Amino acid sequence: RESALLELSRKRDSIPDLAPLLWNSFGTVAALLQEIVQIYPCIHPPVLSAHQSNRVCHALALLQCVASHPETRARFLQASIPLYLYPFLHTSSRTRPFEYLRLTSLGVIGALVKADDREVITFLLHTEIIPLCLRIMETGSELSKTVATFILQKILLDETGLAYICQTYERFAHVGAILNKMVQFLSREMSARLLKPVVRCYTRLADNPRARQALVTTLPEALRDDTFQEVMQQDSSIRAWLQQLRNTLDPAGSQLQQQQQPNASAAAAVAAAVNNALPGSGLYSASS
Repeated sequence: RESALLELSRKRDSIPDLAPLLWNSFGTVAALLQEIVQIYPCIHPPVLSAHQSNRVCHALALLQCVASHPETRARFLQASIPLYLYPFLHTSSRTRPFEYLRLTSLGVIGALVKADDREVITFLLHTEIIPLCLRIMETGSELSKTVATFILQKILLDETGLAYICQTYERFAHVGAILNKMVQFLSREMSARLLKPVVRCYTRLADNPRARQALVTTLPEALRDDTFQEVMQQDSSIRAWLQQLRNTLDPAGSQLQQQQQPNASAAAAVAAAVNNALPGSGLYSASS
């Protein structure tokens, strides 16, 4: 089985109909899930070996193939297969086997959201994928942060996803605080690959009227000034998205540059801005 996993994972891009073949072949998906669940005991305590990680990642790569194919995506969701991956996303060990496992698991979810399918977003919103992604955005490696932020971006780009995150104060505040920390990280460790989805998340949040009000005073200083000038020179799309964000917030904030908030914790800054922007029983009120 191990040799078959390796061979199929290598050929997944060269066989167009591999996903339907895998799904419709008797016992194949069950065998892939067995590869996943049999290493659950290695998660707590974290004793996963490199060999075990590589083997299960080959299985995950095949599941990613199934998740990304239009003929099998719906059935993939109906079987709730993404839930089998969440125990891996819960791990916090920084060893290479666990990092590789988290990254490959994120790749499966990333393949799902890349399809821009409302059914995918609806499914994910009924799971714990958003807090899992936020946790990885805060503590993961740069590559894991990038994929997790991309997933959040795709959720936000869907109207249902944007409405869900902006529905309560707690959700918006949590997302805002983590994005703030991401910007702080990027101001020290420049990465165009990671900065792009972060800016896109902010740009999409600004499409929500009440989130836009809050962002007027909570947008990180580094996104207001020239901190990322060098990165923007390398990637014109980042410059364009950031300029759009500034243009969106400036009319709502009336002199955005003059409304810079004193340094405070990210969570406290978001909470204060939301409460000021949304008095009473507004959309972000804690009782929502």
